[in-house]
Amino acid sequence: MNFEKAPMLVIWEVTQSCDLACVHCRASAQPERNPGELTTEEGYRLLEEIRLFGEPLMVFTGGDPLKRPDLFDLIRYSVDIGLRTNVTPSATPLLTAEAIDNFKAAGIARMAISVDGPDSATHDDFRGIPGTFDRAMFALRHARDIGLDTQFQTTVTRRNMDRLPEIAGIVNEVRSKMWSLFFLIVTGRAEKGDDLEGSEYEKVFEFMYELSKTAPFGIKTTEAMHYRRYVAQRIKAEHGITENENAKGVAWRTSGVSDGKGFVFISHTGEIFPAGFLPVTGGNVRRDSLVDIYQNSHLFRTLRDPSQRVGKCGICEYQKICGGSRSRAYAFTGDYLAEDPRCTYQPHLAEAVVG
Repeated sequence: MNFEKAPMLVIWEVTQSCDLACVHCRASAQPERNPGELTTEEGYRLLEEIRLFGEPLMVFTGGDPLKRPDLFDLIRYSVDIGLRTNVTPSATPLLTAEAIDNFKAAGIARMAISVDGPDSATHDDFRGIPGTFDRAMFALRHARDIGLDTQFQTTVTRRNMDRLPEIAGIVNEVRSKMWSLFFLIVTGRAEKGDDLEGSEYEKVFEFMYELSKTAPFGIKTTEAMHYRRYVAQRIKAEHGITENENAKGVAWRTSGVSDGKGFVFISHTGEIFPAGFLPVTGGNVRRDSLVDIYQNSHLFRTLRDPSQRVGKCGICEYQKICGGSRSRAYAFTGDYLAEDPRCTYQPHLAEAVVG
């Protein structure tokens, strides 16, 4: 894909309202909806403009999308105009069997559910509400039983990194198509003490890579673009033998995608962000063209220009497939062009830049 012209993935945060109290919440979600949310009609117009990009993956997220009474109208419209449409509901009492059945009936391609521990004690502590683990498992199993594809999402932190093998067993049991591991960005309610060190990222990458050799599901990362670098290094170390086609396939399908490059995020009030974790706006869909902002705004063009990056990300030989997390760079330094502070790799000639 030509990421100068269109994103691979469009995420619309339809609301920040949510009945959970997750310790890492990017949105610092609240129970009540914001009266400034995009209206249903504004949502229809937004979806029409997203369709002008071609056929990106369209994801309804939140907060909890089920807090919007017009969610299914919006989903049906998205599907009707030809967008491949996913949804990421929260595991609350709103996520009933009927709601999941309605997702399938409305044409949802995949439902993503977050599970951050292998049992109630660990997951519910993370999510802040008792019963959340059981609700998530119910939703995943019900979707499996009715033939609705699921994506299993886990935020990797110090709290759960040693229990990832147990969580992987659950991914297998519910037959999710993809395990998406989110790596913490210290923003919203997230605490710096929960973040992994660079060496711990590499440890988790090793686990992911080895698992991907046998797992019946795909494995990908969010805000850990340097996993692609890790995969490339491992394949190179295996003397060019691509014995791990699963790892290579997932990594290469998202090759080069990073904040603002192949990715765009629309907030509940219409702000256009390069990513949900990078709070620098390029415009607002209420007054600006989403297509124009993505293609031509200074913010998005700068993020897509690797020559603008500083530090080792600016000279890394894996730049085209990785690029580093611009959100993490911003969270740590206030500069979204800085090097990713959680990547341990030292590229050739890096000493001239960081030494």
